[in-house]
Amino acid sequence: MRTVLMVAEKPSLAQSIAKILSRGNMSSRKGLNGACSVHEYTGSFIGQSAHFKMTSVCGHVMTLDFIGKYNSWDKVDPAELFSKAPTEKKEANPKLTMVKFLQVEGRGCDCVVLWLDCDKEGENICFEVLDAVLPVMNKPRGTEKTIYRAKFSSITDTDICNAMNHLGEPNRNEALSVDARQELDLRIGCAFTRFQTKYFQGKYGNLDSSLISFGPCQTPTLGFCVERHDKIQSFKPETYWVLQAKVNSEKESSLTLDWDRVRVFDREVAQMFLNITKMAKEAKVESVSKKEKVKQRPLALNTVEMLRVASAALGMGPQHAMQIAERLYTQGYISYPRTETTHYPENFDLKGCLRQQANNPYWAETVKALLSEGINRPRKGHDAGDHPPITPMRAATEAELGGDGWRLYEYITRHFIATVSADCKYLQTTISFSIGPERFTCVGKVVTSPGFTEIMPWHSIPLEESLPHCEKGDLFPIGEIKLLEKQTSPPDYLTEAELITLMEKHGIGTDASIPVHINNICQRNYVTVESGRRLKPTNLGIVLVHGYYKIDAELVLPTIRSAVEKQLNLIALGKANYHQVLEHTLDIFKRKFHYFVDSIAGMDELMEVSFSPLAATGKPLSRCGKCHRFMKYIQAKPSRLHCSHCDDTYSLPQNGTIKLYKELRCPLDDFELVLWSSGSRGKSYPLCPYCYNHPPFRDMKKGMGCNECTHPTCQHSLSMLGIGQCVECENGVLVLDSTSGPKWKMACNKCNVVVHFFENAHKVRVSPETCDLCEAALVDVDFNKAKSPLPGDETQHSGCVFCDPVFQDLVELKHAAMRHPMHRGGQGKRQGRGRGKGRRPGGRLNPKKPKDKMAALAAYFV
Repeated sequence: MRTVLMVAEKPSLAQSIAKILSRGNMSSRKGLNGACSVHEYTGSFIGQSAHFKMTSVCGHVMTLDFIGKYNSWDKVDPAELFSKAPTEKKEANPKLTMVKFLQVEGRGCDCVVLWLDCDKEGENICFEVLDAVLPVMNKPRGTEKTIYRAKFSSITDTDICNAMNHLGEPNRNEALSVDARQELDLRIGCAFTRFQTKYFQGKYGNLDSSLISFGPCQTPTLGFCVERHDKIQSFKPETYWVLQAKVNSEKESSLTLDWDRVRVFDREVAQMFLNITKMAKEAKVESVSKKEKVKQRPLALNTVEMLRVASAALGMGPQHAMQIAERLYTQGYISYPRTETTHYPENFDLKGCLRQQANNPYWAETVKALLSEGINRPRKGHDAGDHPPITPMRAATEAELGGDGWRLYEYITRHFIATVSADCKYLQTTISFSIGPERFTCVGKVVTSPGFTEIMPWHSIPLEESLPHCEKGDLFPIGEIKLLEKQTSPPDYLTEAELITLMEKHGIGTDASIPVHINNICQRNYVTVESGRRLKPTNLGIVLVHGYYKIDAELVLPTIRSAVEKQLNLIALGKANYHQVLEHTLDIFKRKFHYFVDSIAGMDELMEVSFSPLAATGKPLSRCGKCHRFMKYIQAKPSRLHCSHCDDTYSLPQNGTIKLYKELRCPLDDFELVLWSSGSRGKSYPLCPYCYNHPPFRDMKKGMGCNECTHPTCQHSLSMLGIGQCVECENGVLVLDSTSGPKWKMACNKCNVVVHFFENAHKVRVSPETCDLCEAALVDVDFNKAKSPLPGDETQHSGCVFCDPVFQDLVELKHAAMRHPMHRGGQGKRQGRGRGKGRRPGGRLNPKKPKDKMAALAAYFV
């Protein structure tokens, strides 16, 4: 019996596909990484009996990065990143140990079937999976085929079984096009970002952005927003005049007529036309025309149109809309949501999809009518050769999906029903009048067949007053003629929907990456999202784009990125060489980078006008250890300290508050310590600004505070305040927060675990003694007599916070309420195991394996 490994892109997809293929007759177990399950069943594979193991990855297995020293901003010239800096593939999420997991499951398998998403990114992940599993799989016999690719567009029984019966091969060229894009974006983005971030953050204090990033797609996206801003700023309103006439029709109603000249920009000319028309007492009908017109039903739905509608009509940001669409897809409600195609293939089961919707109360009548009268073939759209248009694949209710999930599903379903409905037909009547020598027109519309507008009422023809029955030569008394003075108005800021249209038109990004680029310019504080989801550039965004235009317009114009995208598509089609495209594109951007660096003064001149220099920003906080003058604390992102006398800048921990720490000084460099805190429910620790940026000991890294400092005698160091190994993470140490009294706590110096203990204690001190059981440092606790929870009215006790039964009810494990995305959220008691760290002479903490009795200590944290 052959063993077949099958791999999907997400755990939920793996479960759904396995359920369909095994007809529910499968066993499931958790994989070794805890994130992915393995579903096993027996069946037939290419005419032979087989044991199937269906599992998944969690997106990309690997990510591209520079090796070692090239990740340091301080040690490497950004220009080296274009060619000299070697890259390597690293695990995208090391905590998931995905490579090891795939190798464990792939060992001894005979074949692999790849069920990754059917787009270029999915093809790339296919080869990441193959790199992991092929070395451990059984070697093929002779020319036996062992690698298969499943192609599918929805999670339905029909589509999945059809994919299993028509297996193909993964596409190496499409995977290479993704590799090329990743390397180009990494090298170009990092070089420009590192240079301009260091240059401008070293000069200006109120940029309010932790990263001044550049991206080959991100920057042209920002360029579109700033271009619209510039048009608004340079707009000069012009006054114009419109002649408006009203004529009286039957039943005392009046008709408002539109002037055929539309408007004039000369007041005297407008007045002349008014005087001429006022001489006439009646309006004469010159012609009456009636024309049947058609409003076409929409093309089938692709990703870009879905994102446009989600933003403009549903108020959802593109990235949020894409996340919801992906969830609906993995749950089997819609087909694959990343597609450029707006044309259904001839063999697509339109009626089958429509029947699924026959019982929904919102559109059941429309659907039943279409099924009985016959559906209309959808309009011929664009076939990009990827996936069918986005289609509802199974019925759903608002209660099932809830909130935004239902709203997006409802739109997708209504759009699909509209594509197989009839066009909207209406009769348009146009009456042409003459008042003196001037011509006026009145138009009316009457719907004869609503067609698709029944299911998409927002596209319906607006109700208008019906026009009077009249013929050529009829006369109507003039009710009123007047001159209206108006002004031209500027365009508004770009909406997300308009920006998506521009990006698609100019070839910036793909249907999958467009939401990411828009989200990036928001996250970087280059634009803000205003009401109506309009994107208004910030000062920083405006200055950056103007600076690029001043130095090298091609850095911000869409032309060069559009040309690169075309080359990447040629790689995917096998019509261009991967290495040549990479080399040629990097050479172009390397030249542009050198010119940008040489010309940076041009952008700097614009920065000087909008932003304040470091010396003029911030407020005095702590003393510099070199000149003993006050350094200024700059709160704007990224927060930092600046000494204007020494012209030195010191970075600080982000996403928290900084204050002076009791005017205490570092024993190594005489800098005043500052205290960083994430809030009363989080953790806090002191740090020396100089040591934080220039680690004093070999075993320390940049960005470490006093709670990680290995100084043997400093009262604030890890050596003096460390208690024991973290109860959750591998390398962390629980360190006493000596500023936290009377609500005392110790916090991990690596993760966000916080242990609250000894509330209302007068004093808590870390003892040089260690616990005999777990080798954690003992703690000496002093309580006031009135508030002592110790037995027998004792006020002092020394013991281990993990092992001492006296301390059992006085210790509570929590997770810090951290604001930084890298920290894990959540709060509440968690089960964990206290693991000690023993002390060597000199006070240095060193890890020790816990003794067997430590297993019992988990009960302390329940």
